[in-house]
Amino acid sequence: MKFVTVSGPPSSGKTSVILKTLEHVRAKGRSVGVVKFDCLSTFDDDLYRAQGIPVRKGLSGALCPDHYFVSNVEECVQWGLGRDLDVLVSESAGLCNRCSPYIRDILAVCVIDNLSGINTPQKIGPMLKSADIVIITKGDVVSQAEREVFATRVQRVNPKARVMHVNGITGQGSFEFSTLWDDGEEVATVEGKRLRFSMPAALCSYCLGETRIGEKYQMGNVRKIDLDTQDGLEVNADRQQSAPLTEGEDGR
Repeated sequence: MKFVTVSGPPSSGKTSVILKTLEHVRAKGRSVGVVKFDCLSTFDDDLYRAQGIPVRKGLSGALCPDHYFVSNVEECVQWGLGRDLDVLVSESAGLCNRCSPYIRDILAVCVIDNLSGINTPQKIGPMLKSADIVIITKGDVVSQAEREVFATRVQRVNPKARVMHVNGITGQGSFEFSTLWDDGEEVATVEGKRLRFSMPAALCSYCLGETRIGEKYQMGNVRKIDLDTQDGLEVNADRQQSAPLTEGEDGR
């Protein structure tokens, strides 16, 4: 079974792009399925069902959706194999722009839209920087010059990625995108595989349910801002209690 991981900021057009691309995949006689990961609610599974595509959704609730993804992705792969799917797609929204829902040797796609702002590519972490393919959407509502500048900014932060424009409404560009899915690895399991980049640090007092504000209530992975600096962005090392880098956090 081919496995394709798709991620991107909320409302960037992931579901529309996947639907248009799956039309071409299904036209080749391949069976497809989707697992949708989100936080509190999603109605995208209804869109997939309306097209006759098997779908399951997972809502992370109080957990980071991409931590939730990694904790359940093997079960999702086994679900797809159990349905004899030829292609399984996972869809996950990187809500914090630091998420890393990509697995080594598994085709990784990031969807980002032209309307998000010219500096947005620089604000997104490994979700964009470690993707194999970057899909840019909503190009029909900006000028050609804006499209080219935005694509250049994307290529600057991820020079190894293949950058493509896809229209999630008309489907323009989705056929070319679908042909790249053949490059993905056949999988029977992802157990034992590694993430391309470590997940965001967690386990501070607020992760564990603390609601009181103040330094004396803060523990674990805490990072404090230094307001004595001009830009306020440097970290005060004496007050930082962050965990050491784990294997893979540097991208290796």
